[in-house]
Amino acid sequence: MTSPPIASDSALAVRPSLRTLPLILMYHAVADPASDPHRLAVTPARFAEQMAWLAGRGLRGVGMGALVDAMRAGCQRGLVGITFDDGYVSVLDAALPVLRRHGFGATVFVISDMLGRTNEWDRPGERDRPGERDRPGERDLGPAWPLLDGTGVGELARAGIEIGSHGATHVPLAGLPAAALAAEAAGSRAALGSLTGREIRGFAYPYGSVDPAACRAVRDAGYAYGCAVAAPPGQLSLTALPRIYVGQRDGAARMAAKRRLYRGYIALRGARQ
Repeated sequence: MTSPPIASDSALAVRPSLRTLPLILMYHAVADPASDPHRLAVTPARFAEQMAWLAGRGLRGVGMGALVDAMRAGCQRGLVGITFDDGYVSVLDAALPVLRRHGFGATVFVISDMLGRTNEWDRPGERDRPGERDRPGERDLGPAWPLLDGTGVGELARAGIEIGSHGATHVPLAGLPAAALAAEAAGSRAALGSLTGREIRGFAYPYGSVDPAACRAVRDAGYAYGCAVAAPPGQLSLTALPRIYVGQRDGAARMAAKRRLYRGYIALRGARQ
């Protein structure tokens, strides 16, 4: 298979503004696990409530590729980006039926070298994990959750779910040398493009770990956009789009608050970067 086309400089030159930035939700697993120390899962029932809440307010969930296209055209009003990091099997089993019910799209960011394995980065004895889901001094003690294999990724793609990259090995990108950045960004894009037979347009930074060199690597690899967790307001770009975490506690009242306060939250988080 030939390499997908490289994103043009003019396409990436579009700079989103905080004032018009659409709501982008960040999910991980849709399951009811016995143990969830990092609060990464929402139960299928809660996820169904959250999607019904969006639909009930006239909002439409879309994948990030569609959202970025709408942002470039200035017609993102009423759209909400729905993203899933890591590529858990539960997204196929539990989230896809709910998305289909509402006619929603989504993007699933998968780890190209870990298909069919588990979230091994959460195993005891692994490095402490940076990011908003950690507590100071707490070691990783998460359970093993299965990741999609190639067949599952293909099934999601055929169902209209956008497949994006979450790197090759799920390592923090900030501070990596150039060769390692290229392997994580360009290498994973090529592998997932070969697997799906489709252009891989988006990248999500593992742990939200991003710096200017990581952004350049994502741009140079040909991605149309990159999803972070937080970004300083002056550094908002299509290669560093901030998102807001959604968890099990987010019922209707919290969803309403997150929608209303989203841009202020993004600005505050970004200022602390």
